[in-house]
Order: sequence, then C-alpha cells, then structure tokens
Amino acid sequence: MTAVVAVRRAEPGDAPQMARVHVLSWRQTYRGLVPDPVLDDAGLLEARERFWTGALTDERWSSNRAAVAERDGTVIGIAMSGPPLDAGAAWSSQLHLIYVDAAHHGSGAGPAPLDAVLDPHESAAWWVAEHNPRAHAFMRKHGFAPDGHSRTEDDVRAVRWIRRTGRS
Repeated sequence: MTAVVAVRRAEPGDAPQMARVHVLSWRQTYRGLVPDPVLDDAGLLEARERFWTGALTDERWSSNRAAVAERDGTVIGIAMSGPPLDAGAAWSSQLHLIYVDAAHHGSGAGPAPLDAVLDPHESAAWWVAEHNPRAHAFMRKHGFAPDGHSRTEDDVRAVRWIRRTGRS
C-alpha cells in the first residue's frame, strides 16, 4: 500500500529537503531549457538551501505561505505564494513556485500544497516557462489560464497564468 501524501506548513528545519526537491525538480523539468552548467552547478543545492532558510525565517518574507508535501516523512513537493508582485495586480496572490519530484507526479503531491498556499477560490497569478506542458496542464486543471503576458529571464521565456475567480 502506498503511503498517503501529507501536507503541512513549511518550517525552517525543512530547508534542506525543500532545497533537494527544488533542485531535483529543476533538473527534471528544465533540462534542455536552462543551460546544463546552471542545472549541474555544484553549488546549486547549497544556494537553494540558503534561499529556503531565508524564505522561512526572514521577516521580509513573513507574508508568504510555504508548504511541503510529504510521504513517509520525506518531502516530495513544495509550494510558496505571497502578495502580488505586479503593480496594479487584479489578483490577490502570487504563486511563486510549485515543484514535485517527478517520481511522485500524479500522487496528489501537487494539488495539496497548491491548496495549502492558495485558497482554492483565491485569485492568483503565476509565471511559468513557456515550454512546460505538464505545468500548463496542471494549472489549467486548477483554474489558471494564460493572460497573454510574457517575459524572458536568463533566456527562458515565461508566460503569466491567472486564476481570476478561483476554480471552476
């Protein structure tokens, strides 16, 4: 029998496991979109751990919501949201990230942390790589749609997805 996915608020002690999922997911998702030297950088895991430690302890990020999805005590998914980043935003929250180890896709490890960081009926925005069809399908299923805006950072084109009134 497969263990149930448990979701809870992220805590500072989760930073190492969150960093592991973050880096693993980047490597699984962005290989071919992001240059290999970036994904294979020996310091990437340590940098993500510093990021998560700060995100979970620094007062500047106190209005963000972060959650982990666990199976058998191991973090397999992560999500974080916060206040809108776009000036004049017509939505109430910004989904900063959601990642699930590919070995756990389809297990509920994505929807559960999404709901933990965004109320299912909350309007929100999310920037996602243009060439990430799995993420696009996931977000469409959860009430998001592209709004026609895009930007390019580090040679990766991202499109903005909006959930205006919550899930349909």
